[in-house]
Amino acid sequence: MERRQLFTGLLSKKKAVKTKNSEAPMLPTLNPYQGQWTFGDAAHLLRRTTFGPTYLAIKEAESQGLDATMEQLLMDTPLPPLPINYYFEDDPTTAIGETWVHKAHDRTIRNLNTSRKVSLNGWQMGLFNEGGVSIREKMVLFWHNHFVTSDVELAAYNFQYLDTLRRNALGNFRTFAEEITVAPSMLRYLNGNENTREAPNENYARELLELFTIGKGNTVGSGDYTTFTEEDVVALAKSLTGWQSRDNDGVASGVFRTNRHDNTDKQLSHRFDNVVISNGGAEEYKQVIDIVLQQYETARYISKRLHIWFVGADIDADIEANIIDPMAALIRDNNYELKPAIKALLTSEYFYQASIRGCMVNHPIDFLFKLVNTFEVALPNNIERKYRAWVEIHRAAQDLDMTILVHPSVAGWKAFHQAPQYYDVWANSVSLPQREKIINTLLDGLSTGGQRVIQIDPLAVISKLENPLEPDDLIKDLANTLFPNPISEGQITFLKEILIPGLPDYEWTVEYSDYISDPDSEDKRIGVENKLKALFSTMLKMPENYLI
Repeated sequence: MERRQLFTGLLSKKKAVKTKNSEAPMLPTLNPYQGQWTFGDAAHLLRRTTFGPTYLAIKEAESQGLDATMEQLLMDTPLPPLPINYYFEDDPTTAIGETWVHKAHDRTIRNLNTSRKVSLNGWQMGLFNEGGVSIREKMVLFWHNHFVTSDVELAAYNFQYLDTLRRNALGNFRTFAEEITVAPSMLRYLNGNENTREAPNENYARELLELFTIGKGNTVGSGDYTTFTEEDVVALAKSLTGWQSRDNDGVASGVFRTNRHDNTDKQLSHRFDNVVISNGGAEEYKQVIDIVLQQYETARYISKRLHIWFVGADIDADIEANIIDPMAALIRDNNYELKPAIKALLTSEYFYQASIRGCMVNHPIDFLFKLVNTFEVALPNNIERKYRAWVEIHRAAQDLDMTILVHPSVAGWKAFHQAPQYYDVWANSVSLPQREKIINTLLDGLSTGGQRVIQIDPLAVISKLENPLEPDDLIKDLANTLFPNPISEGQITFLKEILIPGLPDYEWTVEYSDYISDPDSEDKRIGVENKLKALFSTMLKMPENYLI
């Protein structure tokens, strides 16, 4: 398929889903899903909440049902092992294979911090790779795109930031907002370090309101945005003075300096009921968060961000009234605990509407882990070599313009905030050929350091399917695992022609059976493997594979 055809087909698939369902719209509600729980339902849930669910994981979710699957997804799990030094031999405090976290950073040693940042990037990719049936890492990426920091130089700061996201990913938003406000990476990124009583810096106060909590409404007057005003930005900036980032022997933290803090009263506008914030010293930032969270619009804004991430960017008046408002009520009624609202959304009849499936172009990290995780690519057992594989995945995401810890702006990746394109920005004349290149590389095998570290094994993939002996069943199971919606009979016929061109179905059955009975025969293996590679290559480059 030519690139122009692929791009056109990709967008037409999205439009076809919307057109089909616009004929018989269903009133959106958060009522619990009561339909028959199918493989397709389970696949939809796991695609949106995890990275690259496998065929067997989807089958297990189908078997155990929606409630049990949601319980597993939302289960609290221990924090992961810390990132390690996997290659840098000149680190004076950390041997190869040991963690560098909370170890002193000697600035005189060239490339020490770089090695730790590379390790951190690989470590985070590894957590996406090994996250299993848990929503936590998907939420880490969500919050990374919400409480944005970017281009922070010190690895210790970036680790502390990711640790903050992970510990609070499914917790209490109030606690989360408080921690991120004085996180050293945030103090660095949005100029909290320069925010003093002599020279208040408004950067963080503005983004706290506009992007992190209450959101910016329409302008209704000079400096008045319906949710906050310019005078609120000025006042809150003063309340947040006095904090600085610190790296003490590798332990990054925020520290409060009393002599840098504005201890005067701060007058807020009518948007915050004309509240006055009195001097609270090191605890004053918590007053700020509490005042902002008292506003109903804050819970609504968080609900909208969750909707855009998990469901889609189309939010009309009905969705506002029947999805966003009830989610906001759940958040407020539970004192900003996030799990009840997330669970209600992901178990609602609304979430399982056909119009929701395939309405988004998958982002690069989802795309990459569909290849690596869904196909259960066997990475090296050796931890140092495994890190090298994870770093290669990070580089591939970077080539597709989705680099963790390096956002294009404080608003995050454009796909989650820039109307009207939203997710369509991921599909363009540059990124689609790059995705095809990555598919080819992983089918052929990616090597680093003279060793092959990542390769899709088609024979291993189909061995997990229900009935790989029958070409129709083989293709359907692959399609149902990869694609958000079932493919047509015409597409099955087309794909079968790729697998066994011009041959009857039984020829595949015989050839694959011969291989199973004699797996040590190189000729039989290569014959079957080449057919499967051709099938996989075609399916992975179909428009459906780029939708979620």
